[in-house]
Amino acid sequence: MNPAPALSLPGRDLIGIQGLSAPEITGLLDLAEEFIELNRQIEKKRTTLRGRTQINLFFEASTRTQSSFEIAGKRLGADVMNMSVGSSSVKKGETLIDTAITLNAMHPDILVVRHHASGAVELLARKVDCCVVNAGDGAHEHPTQALLDALTIRRNKGRIGGLVVAICGDVAHSRVARSNIILLQALGAQVRVVAPSTLLPTGIENFGVEVHRTMEDGIASADIVMMLRLQRERMAGAYIPSVREYFHYFGLDEAKLRYAKPDALVMHPGPMNRGVEIDSSVADGPQSLIREQVEMGVAVRMAVLDTLARKLPNA
Repeated sequence: MNPAPALSLPGRDLIGIQGLSAPEITGLLDLAEEFIELNRQIEKKRTTLRGRTQINLFFEASTRTQSSFEIAGKRLGADVMNMSVGSSSVKKGETLIDTAITLNAMHPDILVVRHHASGAVELLARKVDCCVVNAGDGAHEHPTQALLDALTIRRNKGRIGGLVVAICGDVAHSRVARSNIILLQALGAQVRVVAPSTLLPTGIENFGVEVHRTMEDGIASADIVMMLRLQRERMAGAYIPSVREYFHYFGLDEAKLRYAKPDALVMHPGPMNRGVEIDSSVADGPQSLIREQVEMGVAVRMAVLDTLARKLPNA
């Protein structure tokens, strides 16, 4: 593997895609390409983070994101600790600031944080001396998910600029949608959002996207159809009449997919609700990139950790 190219991000942390330039985003994707090749070899280890401590602090349950950050850190040589919030002092009433102060006293080098409240990760980052990576905060941002989605698209389509990407489903509660909209537009894609009115956030038109309220219109001639999970745990009320009716109108099945381009590709950030937002025949079909997205996740998170590590003391 060749030495990593010179790459830097605006600050010490990665809180969101907002604020990253197109060259910075492209640089992260290019570095991740190198890690894909490394991850497919028998010897997958590097020493970039040797001697460094990485703490994965997840206030929400996660399988894909937490495990891929853990693998990414270990492959770069870090000592990785997964902090279980369910059995931590947070459950006993400790505030987020208290948690930050406690962790800071342990002198970690990198904190990877997921939190159910928008803005919580940025707040925590102000209270610690180490690099902080946002692994998803409320309905705000999920930057590494957008990066891995972009990498998946670029590897399969050869480009991002000029593509039509339809993001469909629960846009209102989705941090994935927000980060993807910012990133894809920065790289020149035409972005559409497709959802019932109840699942569209207020002011969505200000994001510069096309807004559609039917799948037929929304995915017509699209290059990429990105489905979103229906996040019922974030809904304080009845946003849809029923799951069955939601799938009938907004679930992606083979019939609806025919409205997109013949070579359109299907994506989903996971975890999938089969039969709710996507049919199994599509999720497991030849146009699906869902499994590849998981592989890209490890490479992208290695690229992010590698890049932020250069801002650490004595790097």
